Amino acid sequence: MSVQQGTEVGYDPYDVGINVDPYPVFRRLRDEAPVDHNEQHDFWAVSRYDDVERGLVDKDTYSNARSDVLEFIKADVEFPPGIFIFEDPPLHTVHRGLMSRVFTPRKMAAIEPQVRAYCVRALDRLVGRDGFDFVADLGAQMPMRVIGMLLGIPEDDQVAIRDHVNSGIATDPGQPIADLSGLSGDVFADYLDWREEHPSDDLMTELLTVELEDETGTVRRLGREEILNYVNIIAGAGNETTTKLIGWAGKVLADHPDQRRELVDDPGLIPNAIEELLRFEPPGPHVARYVPRDVELHGWTIPAGSVLLCLVGSANRDERRWDDPDRFDIHRKAAGHLTFSYGIHYCLGAALARLEGRVALEEILRRFPEWTVVEDDAKLASTSTVRGWESLPVAVSAT
Repeated sequence: MSVQQGTEVGYDPYDVGINVDPYPVFRRLRDEAPVDHNEQHDFWAVSRYDDVERGLVDKDTYSNARSDVLEFIKADVEFPPGIFIFEDPPLHTVHRGLMSRVFTPRKMAAIEPQVRAYCVRALDRLVGRDGFDFVADLGAQMPMRVIGMLLGIPEDDQVAIRDHVNSGIATDPGQPIADLSGLSGDVFADYLDWREEHPSDDLMTELLTVELEDETGTVRRLGREEILNYVNIIAGAGNETTTKLIGWAGKVLADHPDQRRELVDDPGLIPNAIEELLRFEPPGPHVARYVPRDVELHGWTIPAGSVLLCLVGSANRDERRWDDPDRFDIHRKAAGHLTFSYGIHYCLGAALARLEGRVALEEILRRFPEWTVVEDDAKLASTSTVRGWESLPVAVSAT
């Protein structure tokens, strides 16, 4: 699994045993094999904070133009126009700039009352029970509803849309992504047709009407395929990772009840707690890059044409960057974590993810200040692209 001579350590994103708790492997990689090559799946990995940060930001040495997903790069998938998260400048600059105009922090903040109203409805139904599931009852529902609100997807259709999006990143245990159909935005075609005839105050309508200056200098509107691709990106990026964030909030705070009680007593600490959760258990443990030219790093040559995995989960716990990094601490100044990437590919939905996490935790703690995880029934998701809970049932204490 590893060609780092003289060591037995190596990272395999499809190894279910590693996925349960990758941090011991990450720690050994940082210390013993900061550049590692996985022979079986033929990719390289970097694990130290500085190397991961450089991999995310140095577009000339580590390209995003073939995607940031290991399987997609290995399959040499050709992406349609508008999938800006899988582009480098100048196309990325044009397409991301457009999305920045329709996906603003102001619009994200304006949706908070609707987000909270949904969260209140969902949690009020659970009051009086002896337990609930952090994922099934809230984590898998809330992000889907929020994205539906933003895009103008009818509530009755939102579950089917979420399931379609999630299927695009699901993997069988120990196996790479096999189905690339999730890249298509065709599932949104009927909604787009409807919005063309019935414009509203949502992102889909804005994408239909916004003008951009493309890479040729031409001022134009988006084509149909481009809009569908944009919508698919929004739906995909906003669903699964936020679901995992809410699930990790349930697990990590159950493991740290004293800190949970601090949050109950002082909800003003919740935004910083969300930041520490993002550092401590990032929903996306790694990001891939294509290496267009030979790279010399820590005495190793990563040859041109290779795939590099930037191990975000390892960087976020690098003791070269953080004091006592394996300790969860809601008072830590966690700014600088790489969970939302870095540089030109910094996640446009970061403000929305933080908002959803904060609102969810505020409303959960208001109703359920104490809980314990039902460990025998908890299930970690098997996908290799994100890491988190598929099911996290908890028992709650009477208040």
